[in-house]
Amino acid sequence: MRVRGWIAALALGALVMAPSAALAQTSTAAKSDDRTIKSKVEARLKSTESLKKDTIDVSVENGVVTLTGTVHTPAQSARAVQLAKVAGVTKVENKLEVEKPEGTMEKAGAKADKTMDKAGDKTKSAAEKTKDATAKGAEKTKDAAVKVGEKTKDVAATTGEAITDAWITTKLKADFVNEDTLKGSDINVDTNNHVVTLKGTVVTAAGKARAAEIAKTTKGVNRVINTLTIAPAK
Repeated sequence: MRVRGWIAALALGALVMAPSAALAQTSTAAKSDDRTIKSKVEARLKSTESLKKDTIDVSVENGVVTLTGTVHTPAQSARAVQLAKVAGVTKVENKLEVEKPEGTMEKAGAKADKTMDKAGDKTKSAAEKTKDATAKGAEKTKDAAVKVGEKTKDVAATTGEAITDAWITTKLKADFVNEDTLKGSDINVDTNNHVVTLKGTVVTAAGKARAAEIAKTTKGVNRVINTLTIAPAK
């Protein structure tokens, strides 16, 4: 009777241990399948051109694939889910985040601001150059005006007054009176627009030539018309 009891006890223990072993084997197989699924999904994601630049993490538990990380567009998120559906997968949990368009817009805005700043700097630089050139031009014009004024002042200082037709006429008459070769001559001086016309009589040909020479060398005279005639002194 005791032998029969032991046999029964052993049989009962075997029956109890059998399900536990079966469960252990099932768990090990499941883990092996999860690793295989993960490898397949990761390989498919990495080989897809549109997803190479995205960060996608894959985890698998009991045939359920969970995708985490970031992608650039909703279309890329949907594509990743599709690629994750390999043999043995029972469900795909999509926890991927799509980058917000605002980030891209902010980057574009920052780039635009930077470009505008550069353009503003160039415009400012050009304006400053123009201002400098204008200032230099004004200084040159001022210097030229000063020089012309100084020359005019020098002429006025030399003559004592402005050189006019009347001034030329008066000057020639005074010079003719003091000239020995013109003693006894009767010379009329007419000046118009700085052109001197000599009329009247002189005693000798030398006197006629001398009168013309004096007129030509007088300041302000542009041309001399000599109509003097030679006649004996009265």
